[in-house]
Amino acid sequence: MDELTAIAFEQAPIGIIYSEDRVIRLCNPRFAEMFGYTRAALKDASLSELYPSTAEFERIGALGTKAMSGSGRYADERIMRRRSGDLFWCRVRGQSLTPATPFAKAVWSFADLSEVRPTTDLTMRERQVAKLMAEGRTTKEIAHGLEISPRTVEVHRANLLKKMDARNSLDLVARLVGIPLLE
Repeated sequence: MDELTAIAFEQAPIGIIYSEDRVIRLCNPRFAEMFGYTRAALKDASLSELYPSTAEFERIGALGTKAMSGSGRYADERIMRRRSGDLFWCRVRGQSLTPATPFAKAVWSFADLSEVRPTTDLTMRERQVAKLMAEGRTTKEIAHGLEISPRTVEVHRANLLKKMDARNSLDLVARLVGIPLLE
């Protein structure tokens, strides 16, 4: 890297990594700090260690492969796991350097959203429903996307309302995206 590129990488206010086949090859200080590891501990570590579960790692990997096959880009907001085990919301953006094989070589950015988006003990399905609600999806769209019934979506929505101490769906979505409602 040239000097200016190296400075930008090292001083970036968001986490940045270079990965090969979903294994971290290089990360900046902010990324290591965000997840509670040293840079040395993250070098050659599987990204699976930073997900709430193996199932979530595999599910997002399948989504990413599908999305990146066309444009080489992927973006979402998801729950990630710190070294301490604490879960937090994270905005993730990726760019494949090898679009034919999206995860072979990629650059990713990670922004910690924990200051604006609360986390509670949510199940994987509740996290999925919460993410789709935050994207503005309807109950039917969520049900179709997750291949569950609309009634099951409503059950998860009710659980989310209770867990996040929200008055209604609008309040819940505001809490999910970190926007305080005016009272």
